[in-house]
Amino acid sequence: MKLAFIGAHGVGKTTLCFDLASRIKRLDRAVDIVKEVARSCPLPINRDTTLEAQAWILHTQIAEEIAAASRYEIVICDRSVLDNYAYLAHSAGPRPEYDAVVREWVTTYDGLFKVPVLQAPSYDGMRDVSGDFQRDIDRAIDRLLAAFGVLCHRLDPTDRDGWIDSVLTAMNLPLHPPQIDLFSTR
Repeated sequence: MKLAFIGAHGVGKTTLCFDLASRIKRLDRAVDIVKEVARSCPLPINRDTTLEAQAWILHTQIAEEIAAASRYEIVICDRSVLDNYAYLAHSAGPRPEYDAVVREWVTTYDGLFKVPVLQAPSYDGMRDVSGDFQRDIDRAIDRLLAAFGVLCHRLDPTDRDGWIDSVLTAMNLPLHPPQIDLFSTR
């Protein structure tokens, strides 16, 4: 099972990944997180990105997902190829060769969960803090979802505390670990 939190930068995807992974681990399931690969990109990112940088990010994302899926039952992705492509399309325009790759790869996710923009991003040493850029990327993601006919679960902006339960429910995972019978005679 592979799922991804999608959305612009600074919306809380990384925190959601770790929160969800801890809940899934309590269910005694083998889980891993594919962390945001842009942070390890040796090329410019954010508004200064290039076609080469975004291609590196997109291909590295795919490679990391393949590696994680080969070792773990459940893989949680901090972004999907669709988000990464949104940054590429925003900076360099849509590319037919990447349209085909992303359109095909996006079908490998069992669940996509769009995290809404609730506030401007905060600086973390790398993240672009422009609210306009953040909203531009959010709209670019929505355009790609529509263009590729991709269905996603949109997390309710009024129920942030319920997001993890919503994801677990959508993925048909239990909300609570099974009760362990400490007095079983087995």
